[in-house]
Parts: sequence; C-alpha cells; structure tokens
Amino acid sequence: MSVAADPLLTPLPLDRPVVERAARIPAGFVAAGTSARIKVSGRPDFALIVADGGPVPAAAVFTPNRFAAAPVRLSRANLQATGGNGVTAGLARAVICTSGSANAATGPVGDADQAAIGDALAAALGTSPTEILHLSTGIIGIRLPVDRVVDMIDRVTADGLAGTDEALFAAATALRTTDSTTKVASATVMAPGPDGAAIPVTVTGIAKGVGMIHPRMATMLSVVLTDAAADPATLRSLLRVAAARTWNQLSVDGDTSTNDTVFLLASGRAGASDAATDERTRVLLGAAIEAVARDLARQQAADGEGASTLITCQVSGAADDASARAITRAVISSSLVKAAVHGRDPNWGRIAGAAGNAVLAEAAVLEAGGLSTEDAAARAATPAAVDPALLRIAIAGHLVYDGRARGPVAVDKVAASDAMNNEEVLIRLDLGLGDGAGEAFGCDLTEEYVRENSEYTT
Repeated sequence: MSVAADPLLTPLPLDRPVVERAARIPAGFVAAGTSARIKVSGRPDFALIVADGGPVPAAAVFTPNRFAAAPVRLSRANLQATGGNGVTAGLARAVICTSGSANAATGPVGDADQAAIGDALAAALGTSPTEILHLSTGIIGIRLPVDRVVDMIDRVTADGLAGTDEALFAAATALRTTDSTTKVASATVMAPGPDGAAIPVTVTGIAKGVGMIHPRMATMLSVVLTDAAADPATLRSLLRVAAARTWNQLSVDGDTSTNDTVFLLASGRAGASDAATDERTRVLLGAAIEAVARDLARQQAADGEGASTLITCQVSGAADDASARAITRAVISSSLVKAAVHGRDPNWGRIAGAAGNAVLAEAAVLEAGGLSTEDAAARAATPAAVDPALLRIAIAGHLVYDGRARGPVAVDKVAASDAMNNEEVLIRLDLGLGDGAGEAFGCDLTEEYVRENSEYTT
C-alpha cells in the first residue's frame, strides 16, 4: 500500500447528517436569554426555553457525581414524576438555566431555592412545577439570588419569549461561564410522513462547558430540541446512545462536574411519522441527535479552558466499538499526550502508553453504547485489548509507529511537528484486531489553563 493510500493517515469515514453551526429553533419552542444580574459582570446569565403548546416528551442524562447539584436532583425527580416509571424520561413544559452559581453544595437551602424558582416559573406558565427542568452552572457553594431570578421569570414570560433563531442563540449565550464562544448546532433530516412523503425534521442543540469536563455523562450542560414526534422512552433511548458515543468521549481536564446535564425535548410539530412506532424515523432522528451532539462536543473540546488545539483521536481495527472508544478516551485524556500536542511534539510513545492503559467504560455507558446488560456488567472497567505487535499510530497525517514493521518508523520529526501546528490535531490508531471503531475529543494542556483555574473564584 502506498503512503498516499494509507487510510491511517486520514480521518475515519463517518456517515452522518450534515451539521450547521447555527441555532435553528424547531417548531413548537420559544426561548429567551438575558441577564438576571447573577453574574457580577452583568453578562447574560438567564436562559429560558418553553414548549409553547404545553408539556412535551423529554428525556435526560445526568452526572453521576455524588455531589450532584440541586438542579440535577430536582430535574431527575421531576422527570421521574411525570414519566411514572422511575427513569429520567417524562414530560416537560420548560427548561430554565441560571449561570454564575452552580447551586451545588448549598444544602437544604439550595434545594429550597431551586424549588422556589421552579414554582415561580410553573405559576407564570400555568403548569405544574414537576414539568419544569432546571440547569445551573457556575461557582460551587454559593446560593442563587432567587429574588432576581424570579423577577426575570416574570419579565421574560410576560413578553420576552420568541420562537426565533436569535432567541435560541441568546439562550445559548446565557448558558456560558468561562466559555469563549456560544455553542450551537443544527441538523435536518427528511423523515417519512404519514402519507409517505418526506418531511423535514430539525434537531438543534445548544451547550456550554469548557472546564470540569470528563467522560461520565454528561460532562457539561446542553439542551437538544426537535420538532420530531417521539415518546419519552424513545427519546431516552436515542439520547443515551448519542451520549455514549459523543459526550462520553469528551475530556478537557479529567474532572466531572456536579451539574452535568443534557435534556432532549420533542415538540412533534414537524408532522413526520412518530419515532416511537416508525423505525425509519427513529433511525433518522437518532442519527441527527448524534450528529448534533458530536458537533457540540467538538466545539466544547476546541474551546477547552486555555486550549489552543482540538485533539481528535480515532481508532480503527479494534476488537469492538467499546474497546475502540475506551482507547480513544485514554489517549485524549492523557495529560502527557495533551502536553505533547501543545508543544507540537510527535511523541508517539505517550500515545502508545495511554492506549496500553485503556479500560472500558462503566456498565451503564457500555450498555447505552450497544452492549447487552450482561456483557456490559462483565466487561465494565476491564482492560481494552491492545497488541503492540499489531498497533499502528499516525499523528497529523504522519505514520510514527508500526508494530507490524517491528516498531518505530523513520519519520521527519520537523515535518510532523509542523503538521501539528494547526487548530486540530488528528491522532489515528489501528489495532489490527477486528472491525471496532471509535473516536474521542480533547484539547491541549496549556499554561493558560492553570492560570484561569487558579484565579477562577477570585
């Protein structure tokens, strides 16, 4: 095989819907983003998204952190109450987000504060508090200024909501804390209608998160909206799969937050066949959700605190997809790899070492990613299969290690280093063990990351 034809030197071919980095608000939703003066800076810190026709099916994934914040606990309880089956899928009328205070580690008063916000919004919308979903982000251990938030609820619900792309973009901007960019992504797929005609279905996501990000779901905040029709159980199933393949493959600094949450809401306004009963619609909707989640994850990694470079690691030839995902996670999570990328050092030894240390995800993530309950339980946290005699590694389009040719290969280190001098560095591995493939996203480790986090609360 010629060097030019070596697939290891190019990205993996991925079949997915086209994603536009825009906030295309799906039919059935209105939104707003503004400042409630939670942040001392006065920057936007209040976001509200409302299903304008009443409660709609919703699902979520949450952080497993045992210090989970008040909004996480309340949202989980609300979805279980409206879903009636003990899982995080039910009905929701609105999602409210406050930025500047995480409302985590605030004790019973923090729970009361979050409940008061839910009660106020429910009263303003004429709905039940159990149909309100909550997001908060910011500094841990400080209380929310409930009076300011309630005042803004009254103002926004009176005349501040709009079903426009601009309103949804404003909501996305209000999610931000240390983010330097507003993160939005949209995809449209043509799903079958009741009469067989193709009908456009929109999926749009907004997200924040550039620090305290590491795989264990969800590793940030995101709201994904669609005008598809689906029941809560279908949404939960599709979201879990998408999260396992995207947000659980994202790491900035190795820390999982207390507030990590992703919500998925479906208005049903598109008019396409119901994804709960139509297999073709379900497949298309799942692909669009995963494409949007993947793009948001890439935006988050690229905007990691202090980052200058997006790191994408892709693995082919693994024993299976679960092993491939484990190895890519290990590579992009390695501080040594992250530092090497920052220094434009094509140090393949650090990549090989990270791959050799890789272990599979926890059982819940493995099951969401496609393994049976039994296989997931048996394989959770077990070593991923790697054979050094078969492993091949490429960095930024340069083959640097080939176990099948007895190890290191002659490489122009200057040229390889120059190729790494880009906004994105692709690390490719082929394991030669099977057909498994996976990818993960991270960023380089910089001096600015240390500086930013050493001064975060002051």
